[in-house]
Amino acid sequence: ILLVLQVRLVMKAHSFVRENVPRVLSSVKDKSSTVPIPRISQYLYFLFAPTLIYRDNYPSQTFFLFQVLGSLFYAYYIFVRLCIPQFRNSSQETFNLRGLVLCIFNSILPGVLILFLVFFAFLHCWLNAFAEMMRFADRMFYK
Repeated sequence: ILLVLQVRLVMKAHSFVRENVPRVLSSVKDKSSTVPIPRISQYLYFLFAPTLIYRDNYPSQTFFLFQVLGSLFYAYYIFVRLCIPQFRNSSQETFNLRGLVLCIFNSILPGVLILFLVFFAFLHCWLNAFAEMMRFADRMFYK
């Protein structure tokens, strides 16, 4: 456990140094009056933030809750309009294998759409909304 924590701290220190040394060296080379050294509070936040990429501040967006609600309403619309009528009609008829297979095949596409919407709503929107509430949102991670 200590080895894992030490590796994490070394990786964080490497990221901190790699991000800040070029800025300091360029300000010294330009003989600027102010040297852009990060504050201690920024470094402490970075030590406890769940990331290995150092940034002075993390950009923020606030529309993820609307995306969650929109995708859930869209999944409800697909379910009510495309899935429920298939099974409602099958419950009124006598049981046969052909009807069951048709009912299943007619509900595959709406089911896949609902699955994608639920994954988008939870994994993208909901988790990003929690990242915004915790004031940690690393939108520039892949750059």
